[in-house]
Amino acid sequence: MVNTVERDGQTWYECEECGLLLEDETEAKTHEENCSAEEPSYLQ
Repeated sequence: MVNTVERDGQTWYECEECGLLLEDETEAKTHEENCSAEEPSYLQ
């Protein structure tokens, strides 16, 4: 399930598995479905 987070007056959608914040709810849900709960790939 994607959590809604308010930061700096903007709504973000957080992946429960890895904590990644996304601006678009649809993208967040898609990410979470494919999330391996490891560090996000962009940090590698």
